[in-house]
Amino acid sequence: MIQEIVIAGFGGQGVLSMGKILAYSGIMEDKEVSWFPAYGPEQRGGTANVTVILSDDRISSPVLNSYDIAIILNQPSLDKFEKMVKPGGSLIYDTYGIQDPPSRKDINIYKIEAMDASMKMENTQVFNMIVMGGLLKVSPMVKLENVILGLKKTLPERHHRLLPMNEEAIKKGMEIIELVSSAVLEKV
Repeated sequence: MIQEIVIAGFGGQGVLSMGKILAYSGIMEDKEVSWFPAYGPEQRGGTANVTVILSDDRISSPVLNSYDIAIILNQPSLDKFEKMVKPGGSLIYDTYGIQDPPSRKDINIYKIEAMDASMKMENTQVFNMIVMGGLLKVSPMVKLENVILGLKKTLPERHHRLLPMNEEAIKKGMEIIELVSSAVLEKV
């Protein structure tokens, strides 16, 4: 098993944190893991993305040109990464930051209204955990309990009181993700 994932959006959306939590979760399941962040100097408001690779075998390189799964949180990231999803792969996008939705027919496309759900929960800081829940529903590559442990590892101890709310957000994401279109692969 190998999962090559890119998570992309604006700085401040929890892109890098989501990747780090996913990586920690993989480590807890004795998987080979790579976490490779990329971001502009702006931190908040600039673009950010992270590549996470989870594998049962040794990982040869953290640098990828194509992905099994892309999680897209804004239009510039969709414009850049939609074409880099492998045929038959999956693209998950939050509807809040997208004006022109994905249009490929050879990938599975899922939408998640994570920003809207986080506003209904009256805490936009759980936005990325709602998205994480959607990812785990589409591709249960790590166990939920390990994601919670990964979250505990990445959150400063003073924020551990927020763990139940984050777990609730992950479960919300699992409920609200929707398949928009299934891959149609041409037979050769």
